[in-house]
Amino acid sequence: MPGKKSPANRRSGCPLNASVEMLGDRWSLLIIRDMMLRGSRSFKEFLACYEGIATNILTDRLRRLEAYGIIAAMPDPSDGRKLIYQLTPKGIDLAPVLTEMVLWAARHEKTENRELVRLMQKDKQEFNAQIRRRWAAQLRSSSCLTSSDN
Repeated sequence: MPGKKSPANRRSGCPLNASVEMLGDRWSLLIIRDMMLRGSRSFKEFLACYEGIATNILTDRLRRLEAYGIIAAMPDPSDGRKLIYQLTPKGIDLAPVLTEMVLWAARHEKTENRELVRLMQKDKQEFNAQIRRRWAAQLRSSSCLTSSDN
């Protein structure tokens, strides 16, 4: 299956270790956050994140996330020289994980974006369902764009 690293290449067979190996740096999680919550899809949009990622790190993390099957890259229909990125089913399955991480941090640290936290706290399941619906709509619109070009 694409995106699966063989157990022989991992430090251990522990599922948490596998997760950490794929997502264990802050930039990967922030890229996924921006895709889920902000709808970011292009290199330029990812560069505009609040945290200020360097271009070489962004390039590396996008390639890694794609290699792990968490995101997919495709030519931008408006400019074939550029790529647009989209979460895969494996990637969108991280929505509840990121939601819990946000809620955990808000509970234990001084954080901002209290409106987002309140929205998550009010109804986590509905919040994650909305993320999944936006993702599905984005998939439909992407497949319409790419199939109309052929």
